[in-house]
Amino acid sequence: MTTLRKQIDETLTFIRTKTTMQPSVGIILGTGLGGLVKEIQIETTIDYSEIPHFPISTVESHTGKLIFGTLGGKKVVAMQGRFHYYEGYTLQQVTFPVRVMKFLGVQILLISNAAGGMNPLFSKGDIMIMTDHINMLGDNPLIGPNDEELGPRFPDMSEPYTKELIALAEKIALEQKLRVQKGVYVVMTGPTMETKAEYRFLRWTGADAVGMSTVPEVIVAVHQSMKVLGFSIITDECFPDALKPVSLQEVIAVANAAEPKLTAIMKEVVTRL
Repeated sequence: MTTLRKQIDETLTFIRTKTTMQPSVGIILGTGLGGLVKEIQIETTIDYSEIPHFPISTVESHTGKLIFGTLGGKKVVAMQGRFHYYEGYTLQQVTFPVRVMKFLGVQILLISNAAGGMNPLFSKGDIMIMTDHINMLGDNPLIGPNDEELGPRFPDMSEPYTKELIALAEKIALEQKLRVQKGVYVVMTGPTMETKAEYRFLRWTGADAVGMSTVPEVIVAVHQSMKVLGFSIITDECFPDALKPVSLQEVIAVANAAEPKLTAIMKEVVTRL
């Protein structure tokens, strides 16, 4: 058994002392996006600090709790707060909870983040459904020995975000009269924001929004044959010729304001799965 599998087993053993629930849906809530938890009928809450091999969230607005409960009639496990490469964790550590989710029974992963909008058609507060991504971390969570029991050595990434789930989210947004965008998300290491020249370059690559998370978790989810639906809330406008300084407090404020729209969509998606 690999070291990773041993760590997964030790984590599962601990979690099973707290709950026997077998969730089918996993949810990862990003910066300022923890409010969906209010919609969950909570059975069990576990602090990350209690869970063997789990990193600790160090970023403001990332509460750091693993929540088991029911949402839209489905059993779910939600991460209220995630981990980032810039916090000093390896990508294997960042994505470890997604590994655990799979062994808990999760087949579908819903993931959200706060992102900067580079597409000139995007505005602050917009919700973007992720259709694809670009990995600019210079690293990959699958580097190193591959455990064939977890997934293939060379996983296909032609459809990291599941088309039918994207279509479902679009349909729900239309029914609820909520405006959504679709686009490509590019991940950077952070923790700095990008320069004007970097925004120009990233836009040239075909990216519509930029952030510091999500892609590693999606790679691991795809490696494990999980279906994925991703959302970004556009919290700031990253237009090089009109660039203004942005603070974390502003990002959180915009995310909080847009969150009810995203919560409504995500809840209904889970209901219809």
